[in-house]
Amino acid sequence: MNRTMIVAEWNRATRSFQAAELLTREGYYADAVSRAYYAILHAAKAALQVHDVAVESHAAVKRMFGYHLVRIGAIEREWSAYLAEGLDDRLAADYDATLAFSERDAQEECDRARAFLTRIGEFLLASGLTPEELRTERFRGEDP
Repeated sequence: MNRTMIVAEWNRATRSFQAAELLTREGYYADAVSRAYYAILHAAKAALQVHDVAVESHAAVKRMFGYHLVRIGAIEREWSAYLAEGLDDRLAADYDATLAFSERDAQEECDRARAFLTRIGEFLLASGLTPEELRTERFRGEDP
């Protein structure tokens, strides 16, 4: 287990989540959708680092998340759908200029990211990381 990489990915996840919430509040809904996905992506990468699995591509993260975490029962199957759905939404938000995203769309993506980070945070704590390493309050809004 590479604690340094876990913490680095987790920090990136929580910062992306904070950015998604800020962008939602400021009315940048497509950008918020994109950042919410990246929060999920980096949290998944942190979880994979528990098994010393380092991946870079979006497809590889999704595939390895299923193989190394869901297949063995460490993470419930439904969480892998968050990666797939989030990527589809992120691609639409980043590349389809004809789509308009609403505040509700952005908030739903933030809610999805919050739930995913909560579940992955629980997994990381159960895997031996400490609350101090994860600074879990950063994505729950307790410490700006």
